[in-house]
Amino acid sequence: MSLPLPILYQDDDLVAVHKPSGLLVHRSALARGEREFLLQRLRDQLGQRVYPVHRLDRPTSGVMVFALSSDMARGLAEAFTERQVTKRYLAVVRGIGPETERIDRALREEDGSRPKAEMPAMPAITEVRRLDSVELPVRIDRYPQVRYSLMEARPLTGRRHQIRRHLSGIGYPIIGDAKHGKGNHNRFFRDSLDCDRLLLAATSLEFEHPRHRTPMALCCPLDACMTRLFDRFGWRAHLPRPVSTTNANVTATTQRDS
Repeated sequence: MSLPLPILYQDDDLVAVHKPSGLLVHRSALARGEREFLLQRLRDQLGQRVYPVHRLDRPTSGVMVFALSSDMARGLAEAFTERQVTKRYLAVVRGIGPETERIDRALREEDGSRPKAEMPAMPAITEVRRLDSVELPVRIDRYPQVRYSLMEARPLTGRRHQIRRHLSGIGYPIIGDAKHGKGNHNRFFRDSLDCDRLLLAATSLEFEHPRHRTPMALCCPLDACMTRLFDRFGWRAHLPRPVSTTNANVTATTQRDS
């Protein structure tokens, strides 16, 4: 039996949970053979219907918000569509990433129905900032050392795989990205650092509560794999810290994966 999903926040209108890496949000054409989905697990855990209003890629972990009614789903979905939600991610990349950069690079949609070259290029913007870096005395490529960076990413648009494709496009692929990353570095993290996942986590969402019109700030801790890695690399100061919502009528709870 699966463990209960960690509830980050809940009121009468919405619920926020910590989505584990590797779990699909809902059934889709990509879900052949899969039996577990975040949507169904949360519905069964709460004993009521839940409505998705945004998405996270399967290998990405972090905070996800669900509405608890169709009316609330429309309001929240509109906030995401109108870019009224501030999103923050943490990513571990190969190399010494840029101190700050605004990546403004259109991306072609990837829905699998047509060749990507035939899909329209859509505007896509991600702001990135290097928070820390580490050098290890390990030869993986042609150099006797390897360098990795902890990057903060704030997507201003919502294209599929946007952060992964943008960081890879400027030469800093995310560790664990099988499609856009580097296999030799992914294998090193898997075999030597016990991290066999995409090192991308959605750590916070900020938006206005559709009913109360109060600002919400939802923070999600990292999972055990990424927390151990941060400890090993000396990055513990960058672990996400809980932020309480300003809505005094409800109580936010934060749980850390064990």
